[in-house]
Amino acid sequence: MVHTPVHASWLNQVEIYYSAVQRKVVSPNGFADLTEVRDRLREFEDRYNATAQPLRWRFTTSDLDGLLARLDRRTADHYEESSVASTA
Repeated sequence: MVHTPVHASWLNQVEIYYSAVQRKVVSPNGFADLTEVRDRLREFEDRYNATAQPLRWRFTTSDLDGLLARLDRRTADHYEESSVASTA
């Protein structure tokens, strides 16, 4: 099992990458043909791969246990509040 951060999923990381491609490669769209687009995308990919650094996850199993415990407490509190309100 892989524990991803609760604030950003792996999909968000993909969206960030494609957002950068959109802003830095595709948006200045004065391309003469598709070959020029391809070459520009490959140049960006090479430059990005040369400077990119791995993401170091800091979300541990202990963090997950704590998060689940907080969620359980919140759910229990919410259930108690709603049952009190419905009896009133």
